[in-house]
Amino acid sequence: MSVNKNMNVLVVDDYQTMVRIIKNLLKQIGFNNVDEASDGTMALGMIKKKQYGLVISDWNMEPMSGLELLKQVRGAGEHFSDVPFIMVTAESKTENVIAARQAGVNNYIVKPFNADTLKTKISAVLGDLG
Repeated sequence: MSVNKNMNVLVVDDYQTMVRIIKNLLKQIGFNNVDEASDGTMALGMIKKKQYGLVISDWNMEPMSGLELLKQVRGAGEHFSDVPFIMVTAESKTENVIAARQAGVNNYIVKPFNADTLKTKISAVLGDLG
């Protein structure tokens, strides 16, 4: 079964250029319903109000990091607690990957990356993108 590319996707990053890059890559893959948040606090509010089929979040943000956002989402015990979550970071430290896995991340992307990498990571989480 192929993935519904009309689902809502949330991109969370405090660096506007990175948000634009990810949104453009998502558009190339076929996702058009993409919202953006500039930090974890803003994203959490959006996730509580709207159903997302995928969250792609940067790790390093203030005041709430991507890891803190992930922990909040997974620990909520609400309808959105199992939303697929992909963490994006410039750091590939083993301890970071382990921390993200323990917090319930579905996949992990190290910057820089291209459309193929993003598509592969999303496919691993959601299934065949067709």
